[in-house]
Amino acid sequence: MTDKIIPCLWYDLGQARLAAEFYVSLGLPDSHVDRVVDSPADNPSAPAGSELMVEFTLAGRRYLGLNGGPIFPHTEAVSFVIVTEDQAETDRLWGAIVGNGGKESDCGWCKDRWGVNWQITPRRLLAFYDDPDPTRTRAAFEAMMTMKKIDIAALDAAADAAQSKV
Repeated sequence: MTDKIIPCLWYDLGQARLAAEFYVSLGLPDSHVDRVVDSPADNPSAPAGSELMVEFTLAGRRYLGLNGGPIFPHTEAVSFVIVTEDQAETDRLWGAIVGNGGKESDCGWCKDRWGVNWQITPRRLLAFYDDPDPTRTRAAFEAMMTMKKIDIAALDAAADAAQSKV
């Protein structure tokens, strides 16, 4: 590892490689499992020789998955934002995560089957924060607050409707 800071995700025993392989399968560019490291000695979670860590890259960023056991589950306090380019990419990623044992949440958030939280965020949603018309920004934000998966057309419609009332 050469990166100075690498996020480490804690998984239940034997799940880090499965999670890394799933994340790589999402089709994000420059994503791959880099290395699996076995424990050189017994540790509190597993015996020597069992998979301890999985190094993987998602969209060019390095991560470490640690098979640490069930002691520390993931929470919404940490999430991964995937900025999508259009509704098709939003739908594809949402479907992949939720459709493979994950769960929907609100405002573009979902949780994968390992409990890791993801925000599937269309670039169009982020663009509303730079809109010079605050009524459009507010209307798009309020529309987003009612959604599970983000619907770009509905955001635009809400913003356009708010603008036409002014």
